[in-house]
Amino acid sequence: MRGSRQSPALARGLREARRLSPGAAARGRISHMDRPSSAPAWHPSPLIRASMVLHAGALGAVLVRPHWWPWALSALVADHLLLVAGGLWPRSHLLGPNWTRLPPGTAPAVAITLDDGPDPEVTSRVLDLLDEHNARATFFCIGERVERHPALARAIVARGHEIGNHSYRHLKRFSLLGPRGVAQEIRRAQEAIGAATGETAYFFRAPAGLRNPFLEPALARANLQLVSWTRRGFDTVSGSAGRVLDSLTRRLQEGDILLLHDGHAARTATGAPVILEVLPGLLRALAAARLVPITLRAALARAAALPVSSAASGAPS
Repeated sequence: MRGSRQSPALARGLREARRLSPGAAARGRISHMDRPSSAPAWHPSPLIRASMVLHAGALGAVLVRPHWWPWALSALVADHLLLVAGGLWPRSHLLGPNWTRLPPGTAPAVAITLDDGPDPEVTSRVLDLLDEHNARATFFCIGERVERHPALARAIVARGHEIGNHSYRHLKRFSLLGPRGVAQEIRRAQEAIGAATGETAYFFRAPAGLRNPFLEPALARANLQLVSWTRRGFDTVSGSAGRVLDSLTRRLQEGDILLLHDGHAARTATGAPVILEVLPGLLRALAAARLVPITLRAALARAAALPVSSAASGAPS
């Protein structure tokens, strides 16, 4: 991998942001407690800590009172169902910190995020549309696709946008992987992004937003922040540009994280990728509402009052 350009100050800000409790993460508060620059420690969420205590308690109870095993088993089943529910709810904070909105201090901004690229047919046209409106976005890229289309990945960064980690293979069974499989998907995508662009991704989005309790420890070791979204357009299933646009702009507010797809985009009745018809209307709606599209990295830098020293400033000039 080529040497990745990484702002030490911004990396420190991300480590501080990772200290958020799940509830605070929902509000975007950033702690000012420092942490050594080595691999950040994992801080289990309250639910994960409670689950650990429950497992230990159930084992102890059965050892002391073997006839209590039905009660212990019922408690463990309920616990595991709650953990599964937390992983199947993309905007949940039950399993750990999760950006569902931009942190305070970024007004009047929103984040446009685009998943599943880079796509040789769509991504370059999306970049052109963003350029026309002087807008910045964060592209959550699949590692395999970055390896197949490194020039597109470099173009994303060169034109002032950010690349996030969207796993290496975008497996449908990602949320069923064990600790080693989750860590490998994250690591290989980071390596692909670094090799193609010289940049280090700061943010991760799980495939389809689905995850399990093994994800957060792996993200902590990689110094990555999980990001979901505030609202999505369902543009991989709906070819109606009007419907997708309405889903994104209804009750639009500053701080929203918007989800679209430059990869796996649904097609309109004319066969065009729906994002290419949605994006101009979305950018006009943001301009009318005086909302500025910025990258997630720029939002982190603003919230932490840190300079953005990456090649991509992430905010329109």
